[in-house]
Amino acid sequence: MYDSILVATDGSDAAGTAVDHAIALAEQFDAPLYGIAVVDERTEYDTGIVDPEEARRHLEERAAGWLADLEATATEADVAVETTVRFGVPHEEILDYAADRDVSAIVLGARGRSSFKGALLGSTVDRVVRIAARPVLVVGSTEAESTA
Repeated sequence: MYDSILVATDGSDAAGTAVDHAIALAEQFDAPLYGIAVVDERTEYDTGIVDPEEARRHLEERAAGWLADLEATATEADVAVETTVRFGVPHEEILDYAADRDVSAIVLGARGRSSFKGALLGSTVDRVVRIAARPVLVVGSTEAESTA
């Protein structure tokens, strides 16, 4: 059913749950797994206090850490994974990478790191679901998240 799977992560609890689901799907269908973390450049600002290159480097390191966690979890499950950090508008980068790799399905967490930022900038999940030309699995909150 699924020849390859893409999971997007932003380090949130919901993204962690999405990673677990994507790994399970990759195991079940013996499918290659791809992981992506997108550094959203729309929220950058230059106040003269923070060096923009230093801020970008910090965000890239944080995204690389999320992908390292994904790689470790996939390795434990004996699932090969290829990961990438991209810069830009998250839904656009996710969809572009999905098209580049011609994945069969995209797996996303239902809620990202910041609900305020999501409301301000629009929901990445909503946009991916509406625009994607392939199945999208949206993984809901865990029980602990839904009671918070």
